Amino acid sequence: MQTTALNLLRTMVGNHASFKEGQWEAINSVIQREKTLVVQKTGWGKSMVYFIATKLLRSQGAGPSILISPLLSLMRNQIESAKGIGINAVTINSNNEQDWVEINQELFNNRIDILIISPERLSNKFFRENTLPIIDNNGGIGCFVVDEAHCISDWGHDFRPDYRRIIRIVKSLSHLNVPILATTATANDRVVSDIREQIGKDMKILRGRLDRESLRLSRLLIPDYSQRLAWLAQNLPMLTGTGIVYCNTIAECERVAKWLVSNGINVKPYHSRAGDREALEKLLLNNNVKALIATDALGMGFDKPDLGFVIHYQGPRSLVSYYQQIGRAGRSISNAEIILIYDEEDNTLHEEFIKSGLPEQRILEDILNIISNSSGLTVNNILASVNYSNSQVKQCITLLEIDELIFKNGSKYYRSLNPVQNKLLKGELTKQIKMNELLKVTDYAMTNECLMKFISHELNDSFLNDCGKCENCQQRKIYSDQVNEDLLRLANDFLYNQPMIITPREVWPANGVGGERGRIPTAERTLEGRALCLYGAAGLGNIVKENRYVKGNFEDKLVNYAVDFIKNNWHMQNPPVWVTAVPSLRNPNLVPDFAKRVAQQLNLPYYSLIAKVKDTKEQKYMRNSFQQAGNIIDAFTITTPCPPGTVLLIDDIMNSGWTFTICGVLLKRAGSGDVIPFALSATPARGESE
Repeated sequence: MQTTALNLLRTMVGNHASFKEGQWEAINSVIQREKTLVVQKTGWGKSMVYFIATKLLRSQGAGPSILISPLLSLMRNQIESAKGIGINAVTINSNNEQDWVEINQELFNNRIDILIISPERLSNKFFRENTLPIIDNNGGIGCFVVDEAHCISDWGHDFRPDYRRIIRIVKSLSHLNVPILATTATANDRVVSDIREQIGKDMKILRGRLDRESLRLSRLLIPDYSQRLAWLAQNLPMLTGTGIVYCNTIAECERVAKWLVSNGINVKPYHSRAGDREALEKLLLNNNVKALIATDALGMGFDKPDLGFVIHYQGPRSLVSYYQQIGRAGRSISNAEIILIYDEEDNTLHEEFIKSGLPEQRILEDILNIISNSSGLTVNNILASVNYSNSQVKQCITLLEIDELIFKNGSKYYRSLNPVQNKLLKGELTKQIKMNELLKVTDYAMTNECLMKFISHELNDSFLNDCGKCENCQQRKIYSDQVNEDLLRLANDFLYNQPMIITPREVWPANGVGGERGRIPTAERTLEGRALCLYGAAGLGNIVKENRYVKGNFEDKLVNYAVDFIKNNWHMQNPPVWVTAVPSLRNPNLVPDFAKRVAQQLNLPYYSLIAKVKDTKEQKYMRNSFQQAGNIIDAFTITTPCPPGTVLLIDDIMNSGWTFTICGVLLKRAGSGDVIPFALSATPARGESE
């Protein structure tokens, strides 16, 4: 059997290939029908284990393998790799619904070796009622594979609630003697223990050393974002090969990519809203771009063996996720550059992500109680009842449904008869662990130890040696943080000129709010607006934040930037002929004073005709669209008839866009012309931070 397996490997990789240490042991464990967890470094070849094991099991008459995979990009790579040894791998996912019936027919005819699905697919009605029965009737599941198994554990750096669905399948397979294989590169002892607890205490653990000999690690402490941008523009062209630059938000990806392109560097932004991500991946795979500027949407499973560098433009959320991301590089080359650009302030955003990540115990209990005390609720019903974000509510529903405490019938969720056996989630403890992991990133940025050894230790690797390549082992800075002064000035100007589009809202929240429901009439919508900057971001964003909360007024510098942008960089088809402002009861003069100074420099009249008639919570504390709109639907009124013509409606910070929407409706109903929103800054509330 080992000889057959080796021949399959050589068919896939080359005639002189041999198994890496631990690969045959893992394959043999699977074909001996054991539960097996493989924890091996990125690039080690974990996919070889389940491909070859599947081929061997299929030759013995076993049914197809089911492979649980978390990302579509990962699925695409796996399908291409499987072809190398004659394995027919297919995927059922949300993007190929037109192929589902044909795939089921192929399964019925026993022509599919591996079926690749996301964990969410396990809850899909079509899959449960049509696909699974075909597999059951054709010999059953030959092997059940959980790739990126750290997603099972809520201790893990990439916990996915839907991975919990896997556990129920695993338990149903145990008595059928179906081999179960879980693989990951990023599981420390705590995560390994949790996976074993969930999949089975009889699980065999196969761990290898996690250090990566081809990676050369270095760090740059650069607090100033202008300097970071200048450093990238200066150094990226000099790095060998192609690579990835990681950013923490979509907004930052777009900004960094735009800056580099303006400096003649061929890069593309890559994130969850980037359009055809497969096409972007191919650009990098074929060396048609210097780099992809990416969020962690480009991570697990992306396989470009000759990737030459990975740069983190901002600090990562943990060393475990950092290891996973830098592991994209240096798989088939002897040297790849790994560079962390860092400042302790980078942790602030991650702290917010951690706080809003896993739902707290009280949120789960609140939503369970709301459903329990109802005759069935839709997701929109629940959102209208609670001040939690859309993602928090949906994550809670997923967890409660997986734990069989609620069930779905049609579009509504109902409380089941099952009792709550124990705590719903280790939310608070998990958050504390993640905060501790974030602090480890700071320790890594400051340590004098071998950098690879430091990361390996965080992953509980017992094979700890100095790498000999990193900047600490070489006792020298590999890269200077100094940048060209002219480039720094350009970067500074760039940061101060990054307006954001304010997209008009077209629909009221589902089920209505304050008597308003359905589509907002076109005649009552605002036009597309602009925000001068991202609130709190480098450049103007920080000035807005300091002026608002420290100085208590907006300085002339912001007025000048606003006027210059409106006059010279915002090419409106129907320019405003008068100006008004969104008032506040807490700071009644702050925004009107700013708006008056802007109007004066634009030579336009200013009218104070919007009144705040109800004290409301700040919009930043409203967590979903129902609460945001409901908070202010009756908070404003128009005190006098509006002048005719287009109006520039000014506010300081746009959170959800509902204030502009509602004030715009009121202005239009009071006789104004077109309403153009303008804000000094916008928060990431409408998806910028994904």
